[in-house]
Amino acid sequence: MASHKLATLALLLALVGCVAHTCQASYGHPYPLSAPRKSTPPSAPALNYAYYYKTCKGAEKIVRDVVQTEIKRNRGIGAGLIRLFFHDCFVQGCDASVLLDKTQSSEQTEKFGLPNMGRSLRGFEVIDKIKTKLEAKCKGVVSCADIVAYAGRDATYFLSNKKVYFEMPAGRYDGRISSANETLFNLPPPFANVAMLEAMFAAKGLSLDEMVTLSGAHTIGISHCSSFGDRLPRNASDPMAMSSRFAKSVTRKCKSGSSTVDQDIYTPNTLDNRYYKNVLNHEVLFTSDAALESSKTKYLVKQNLKPYVWEAKFKQAMRKMGGIGVKTKDNGEIRKNCRLIN
Repeated sequence: MASHKLATLALLLALVGCVAHTCQASYGHPYPLSAPRKSTPPSAPALNYAYYYKTCKGAEKIVRDVVQTEIKRNRGIGAGLIRLFFHDCFVQGCDASVLLDKTQSSEQTEKFGLPNMGRSLRGFEVIDKIKTKLEAKCKGVVSCADIVAYAGRDATYFLSNKKVYFEMPAGRYDGRISSANETLFNLPPPFANVAMLEAMFAAKGLSLDEMVTLSGAHTIGISHCSSFGDRLPRNASDPMAMSSRFAKSVTRKCKSGSSTVDQDIYTPNTLDNRYYKNVLNHEVLFTSDAALESSKTKYLVKQNLKPYVWEAKFKQAMRKMGGIGVKTKDNGEIRKNCRLIN
C-alpha cells in the first residue's frame, strides 16, 4: 500500500511539472490529470508449468509456431508482443484486459488509453491468429491471458536468436474489466525518474533490480519521436542528456518526416544487453532510460553488461511479472474471442 501511494504521489508531481512546462514527452500528448485508480495488487494464484499438457496438448507449440512465423515476416512484431505482455500485466494484472475492444461498461478499454494509442501497441492480430488455432484444437480451454504470456516468452526466444529461453507457467484466467483511465497511473511514462520507476514497479511487487532488468527490453522496437520530445533539443547542461552525436542523429531522423526511430541504433532487431551500454554512452531515447545512470541504479546497469547476467535475470523477471494480478475461475473466464468478454 505504501509503495502504491508513493507511486501515485510521484506520478502526480511529475504530471504537474509536465503540464506546467507544456511537456510533450508522454506519448505525444500532454498528460491529463485525473484521479488515479487503485493499482492491482500483486498476487500469485497457483500457476503451473505444462499446464495444458492434458487438456490441450501441444498448445505451447501452436503459440510458438505462430510467433516464429510472424517474427520471420516482421521482427518488430516480436518487440510488440513483449510490450503487449508488459502492458497487460501492469494494468489489472496478467488477464488479457489489454486485448478487449469493449466490455459491459461504456468506458473505453485499455488499448485506447493514452500510453497505448497511435500504434504504440502491436501484436493484437497475432494473438487472434493463435486463439483461432487453439479454439479449433481445444475449444474453450486456453485463456487469452496465457496466450499473451506465452507469446511474450516466445518472442523473447526468437528475438534473442534463441539465446533466452525459459518455461512460462500458466493457468491464468481472462479478466472482464478494462479501463483506459487505468493505463495512465499504472504504466511508467517515458519522462519517469528513478524514484517514480522504482515506486511504480514496487506497486506490482517488482524490485529495483527487476525494474532495471525489464527496462532492457528497450534494446528492440521503435519509439515515436513525440515520446522523447522533452529530450530535444539537447540540453548540454543536463548530465543525463543525449550525447551530441546521438542527439543530432535522432533529430535528423525525426525531422526527415519519420515519426519513429529505433530504440537501439546498434542492434535494433536483436534482444540483447546492448541497451545498458547505450545507457552509459548517453545513447538512449527516454528520460526513463537515461535515469538508470543515476547513482541508485548505475551499478545494476554495469552488472547487466557482464556476459549472461542480464539474460538470466530477464528470464526470472519475465516469469515473475507473469504472476501479477492473476485471475482465477472465481473472478475470470476463458474467453471465446480475445477481444470480447463472453
